[in-house]
Amino acid sequence: MTNIAQRRAFSFLICAVLTCCAWISAAEDKDLPYEQIMNVVYGETDGVGLVMDVFRPTGKGLKKAFKPSENGKGLGIIHIASGGWDSDRSKIDMHTAFCMYHMFCAKQYTVFAIRPGSKSKFTGVEMLDHCRLAVRYIKAHAEEYGIDPDRLGLMGSSAGGHLSSLLAVTPQDGKPDSPDPLKRFSTRVKAVGVFFPPTDFLDWDGKEPPYEKVKELFYTSGFENHSRDEIRELARQLSPARMVNGKTPPFLIYHGTADPLVPLQQSEVFVKVLKDNGNEAKLIIKKGGQHPWITIANEILDMADWFDQKLPTPEKVD
Repeated sequence: MTNIAQRRAFSFLICAVLTCCAWISAAEDKDLPYEQIMNVVYGETDGVGLVMDVFRPTGKGLKKAFKPSENGKGLGIIHIASGGWDSDRSKIDMHTAFCMYHMFCAKQYTVFAIRPGSKSKFTGVEMLDHCRLAVRYIKAHAEEYGIDPDRLGLMGSSAGGHLSSLLAVTPQDGKPDSPDPLKRFSTRVKAVGVFFPPTDFLDWDGKEPPYEKVKELFYTSGFENHSRDEIRELARQLSPARMVNGKTPPFLIYHGTADPLVPLQQSEVFVKVLKDNGNEAKLIIKKGGQHPWITIANEILDMADWFDQKLPTPEKVD
């Protein structure tokens, strides 16, 4: 990942945010389709609180594109808010600018924007455990939030897409007799929608993966004192495309052909593995799309419609 690629992606990011902000500004702010509850603690590790924001639908809408509906009423979407495996508040603010929470809450979904921690303090394995903890916490508090714990959607982009994918392909069942009430719930979800996720840290489009760029994801202290075999085994465990083993939820993946940070190959190989294992997976390729692209709000809205199909309201369930 070069500095030029990073600057180019950042420039496109700013353009995308400005485009979405312009979309929002044309609407009446007082009609926000959600109330945002900030910094809800879903867990703790080593004295550090793990938090999420909860976006609860208000029944209002911003404009015609966000017209309120009953599609997602009683259903929840878990959004892993992480970029570059950092999950500071700016990641939630960024997705707010992309109108993501507006769209889903206008459809009456409750959205849980979880922050699994950042690579400066936690490894990828630890972040995955935090994501699992969040899913269990949300299920345990489903009645409080008015959602069905058995029909949860999961989504994320880039690093959030990686963690979402890894979480979905390595589910843990609940243990009814566990002394820990949260561990009585499974980490399984019903559908997964992600954007440009890294999925294979052993094959980066035919090249050596950028281990140095993500070394803190493997070990917070770096690679020193770890053999190449140890690193590659951990890379396998952190690669969703290498961890598929049987049944998974349906996946919808968006990826651009001009992504300067995560090769399109990462989504292509993941979808192939999912399908080879008999799972439902769809890859939509955005021609010229970078990381992200300016009009990504349109694809987010399409993803919301896809979740409508995969997470039907109770009266639509066969």
